[in-house]
Amino acid sequence: MDPLVNLIVRAVDATAVIVEAVPGDGWDRPTPCRDWQVRTLLNHLVGGMRIFTAELRGVAAGADHEADWLGADPRRAYAEAATADREAWQLPGALDTTVRISLGALPGRLAAVIHLTEVLAHGADLAVAIAREDLIDQRQCEDLLASMRDMGGIDAYRLPGVFDAEVAAPPGDPAHRRLLAYLGRKL
Repeated sequence: MDPLVNLIVRAVDATAVIVEAVPGDGWDRPTPCRDWQVRTLLNHLVGGMRIFTAELRGVAAGADHEADWLGADPRRAYAEAATADREAWQLPGALDTTVRISLGALPGRLAAVIHLTEVLAHGADLAVAIAREDLIDQRQCEDLLASMRDMGGIDAYRLPGVFDAEVAAPPGDPAHRRLLAYLGRKL
């Protein structure tokens, strides 16, 4: 398996553990994503996974990104989207295709990096919201943050609704908090 696809699979699996840990009364808790509660954020994440899956399979997603992708069972919706997402990224040629999302037509590898960032960052957002930061894959967060800095930063993507301006993270913060601060989250 391509190393980038392996990172996506690991992020999807790590986020699944966090989704399973959302308490029954936790769906309305605020998240580090401005104006989003846990359910809203998870719906956004599942919608993105479904859209990427559809693009990689060459089929219509069936709904727009912010439609209700969760229904009555958010955990099951994530689990089903995760299975489809992992399978789609492992299709032959997935990283060599063009993926069309709200940001435009993107080369497969760039789309994969964007997707990895979404899954990993939103998984960390969920963990912060439910006070289960112990479940976050710190190594992946550290590696993603280093990759972003190594490529010269993400200032070109700092648009409202995508990434806000970087927030200073206190010295010694764990990797996920430094990553979220880099992406503009105020923790």
